[in-house]
Amino acid sequence: MRRTLGDVTPRTAAELAKFIDHTLLAPEATRDEVLTVCRDAVAWKVAAVCISPSWLPLPADVTSDDVRVCTVVGFPSGAHSTAMKAAEAAEAVRNGADEIDMVVNLGLVRAGEWRGVESDVRAVRNAIDLVASERVLKVICESAALSDDELRNTCRAAVAGGADFVKTSTGFHKAGGATERAVAIMRETVGDNIGVKASGGIRTTAAALAMIAAGATRIGASATRDILVGMPR
Repeated sequence: MRRTLGDVTPRTAAELAKFIDHTLLAPEATRDEVLTVCRDAVAWKVAAVCISPSWLPLPADVTSDDVRVCTVVGFPSGAHSTAMKAAEAAEAVRNGADEIDMVVNLGLVRAGEWRGVESDVRAVRNAIDLVASERVLKVICESAALSDDELRNTCRAAVAGGADFVKTSTGFHKAGGATERAVAIMRETVGDNIGVKASGGIRTTAAALAMIAAGATRIGASATRDILVGMPR
């Protein structure tokens, strides 16, 4: 399954909202804060709301058919066992997740064990598909921690394993978040039929538009309000 928005430059806040996964992944977030984020996501009509898996399933009054529910797997380190990632993904889908953002195993990446990276992704893909169809899998590469070649190879392994999107960052790694350069490399590597999600440190309209210009088809952000206010209605 491939879900991208194509080469469309958003001109209004409503158009830009369709690129955004409105995100709250802070481990100290409370239930009330999570529900507020979900309500805001529905009000702004973003692409998805991205929250930690412990908050699923969500109550029906904070969801909408127009806003997908996204959660994370193997987050934020990616160093979980493949079996645990697969189990976590399956549980999340059973609890209503439409999209799964899994973290790549950086140890395998640094060792150049690309078959292992692919196998890790494939196990999560298979676990999702056994529970439900039409679910999106995004693979977080942690681009700021990688060399250009490592990033390219990680993207290739992720796609070979069944990823619908490759994603720059968790936003939690000390190396940093998304950059236009990383997004451009990822887009060049995966081609036009795989999504690219830029996430980590994107807090302004200009930054979001720059990521889209570089090739991103999704933006992961907690500063959604600040991003949208910079666009015409």
